Amino acid sequence: MENWQRVQGPCLIAGVLALALCALGGVFLDRQQFFQSYLFAYLFWLGIGLGCLGIIMLHNLSGGGWGVVIRRFLESGMMTLPWMALLFVPLLFGLPGLYEWARPEARGHDPLLEHKAAYLNPIFFILRAAIYFILWVGAAWMFSRSSAGQDRSADSRLLARQRLASAPGLVLFVLTVTFASIDWIMSLEPHWYSTIYGVHFFAGHGLAAFAFAIMLAALAHARTPLPAAAETDPFRDLGNLLLAFVLLWAYFAYSQWLIIWSGNLPEETSWYLRRNRGGWQWVIALLIVFHFAAPFLLLLSRQIKGRAPLLGAVAAAIVFMRLVDIFWYTAPAFHPGSFYLHWMDIAAPVGLGGLWLAVFFRQLARRPLLPAGNARAQTAMASTS
Repeated sequence: MENWQRVQGPCLIAGVLALALCALGGVFLDRQQFFQSYLFAYLFWLGIGLGCLGIIMLHNLSGGGWGVVIRRFLESGMMTLPWMALLFVPLLFGLPGLYEWARPEARGHDPLLEHKAAYLNPIFFILRAAIYFILWVGAAWMFSRSSAGQDRSADSRLLARQRLASAPGLVLFVLTVTFASIDWIMSLEPHWYSTIYGVHFFAGHGLAAFAFAIMLAALAHARTPLPAAAETDPFRDLGNLLLAFVLLWAYFAYSQWLIIWSGNLPEETSWYLRRNRGGWQWVIALLIVFHFAAPFLLLLSRQIKGRAPLLGAVAAAIVFMRLVDIFWYTAPAFHPGSFYLHWMDIAAPVGLGGLWLAVFFRQLARRPLLPAGNARAQTAMASTS
């Protein structure tokens, strides 16, 4: 517990300083770049929190000792969502600069934007975002409260209630994440659309959260109560599931490209053309090699999946590549001509990440790493003792 508390302070300080630097850059240097970098960083850290909530519901339905090992990390991650709702507010001041459809003069000269105005308008945009966050924060609070109650009472009925709530909750979660990805990312280029877009981001958020939890579980393996329930088999299971998430993300990414590219329609292929020239093609190569090929080959090895430090290193690399992937999705919308990396694109993820991690570690330090009243935890401990 003390280890997590010691990390909280430095994360908070680094986050505040980096965000303050970005704010100064936005005020005195480039206001538009501030909002662009903030959006990119926000989407990455929000995606981890959302992925944690989704995996919690998935584990409630499926069961398994693998979820017990990382459950506290997932619960702490999903409890950052109330704070991410507050950090969404600054983006509302930059809507006209970020989204073409939010500028009345643009809608007046574009029939397509005028046609989509009933959905893509600032008031409805804000209303939808409020609905998303109410559902996400409400679900996170409910599952966290139920888990805390189970720690105190070891009441198996609480676990049954979590399972019962997770089925409809997962359906609502997929729908809201899909619409949020369309609202916040796909509408950056409102003339383009993809029917698989939301599912692709849902898989990406799950992959980011799962890799993040595995990375921390590997770090905690040697100095917390976790090793009692986290010997070779649970980590091997986690490695297998991480491989499945990598393949799922790659399948959706490739399917989207294949369908659009084979269709050969200018209004659809233009989105990929902007991301396949002027230096952006090297980012694609980076994603293919380090977001898919290398993790795929490494996670085929039983030795890597059976050793927590090696698996944690692979998971850490995947988390970083999720950041690169979201940058590749968002930045070319603002800089379609050539590759462009501003210093705020580095400072903003550090700033928001520092605040996110400070909240995360504060949540993590409040409770033991293993769910005390969870029957699945007892089963996992018995099977590895």
